[in-house]
Amino acid sequence: MTGRKRIIGVIPARFASSRLPGKPLLEIAGKSMVQRVVEQTRRCAALTEVIVATDDERILHHVQSFGGLAVMTSSAHTSGTDRCWEAVQQLGADRFDGVVNIQGDEPFIVPEQISEACTCLSQAGVGIATLAQVVQDDHDLDDPGEVLITVDVECNALYFSRAAIPFLRNPDRTPRYEQFRYLKHVGLYAYTVKALERIVQLPPSPLERAESLEQLRWLENGERIRIGITEHLSFCVDTPADLEKARAEALLRNRTAGKT
Repeated sequence: MTGRKRIIGVIPARFASSRLPGKPLLEIAGKSMVQRVVEQTRRCAALTEVIVATDDERILHHVQSFGGLAVMTSSAHTSGTDRCWEAVQQLGADRFDGVVNIQGDEPFIVPEQISEACTCLSQAGVGIATLAQVVQDDHDLDDPGEVLITVDVECNALYFSRAAIPFLRNPDRTPRYEQFRYLKHVGLYAYTVKALERIVQLPPSPLERAESLEQLRWLENGERIRIGITEHLSFCVDTPADLEKARAEALLRNRTAGKT
């Protein structure tokens, strides 16, 4: 996919959440979570359109209330990938060349990070792209909430795991991240429309079930995933503690910008 393409940013936003019910509508310093994600995503010049794909009319109406675009999608979807595909189908899949799946719980997502994923997708022969950061702390290697990636010489993913990969056979006493260039996943995906149509038809796979990582289904079925390296930090709101941190960060940013 080369040249200027029509790329839509889709923000899946479910109401249900075991730890934070109604997460997209939770308030962060005067704005909802989903509004912050939409506003940040709209700042990405690589996208031609931004839409929220939800399963709840409360989220739909809320997005429309602040001037955002939203569509209703099935409550039966088990992944954001499936929700993205339904949204694209509703809008007309032939209208777009690419789709970026943007996490709905990253209120401070950096527009440049979205652009980096789009740049990866624009490379010849790439159907799926995602991002990674270079690990700078051994804590990330032992946290099952962090997903590690190994790549080939062209920076295509070989494997994703919640375990520290690769295993250091003969480590020395220095931090492990200094002994190997470990990569941790940033949960932002870009797909060509054709690739997205293929992967939503794949059944769950053994590796996916073992690690609870959907992208392993794609690898098991021969899809290539190009990995772009980003230096932009990500912050997902998954727990009440994360929400409080996000609120404090938003207030700090408001003060810095001279807002009340």
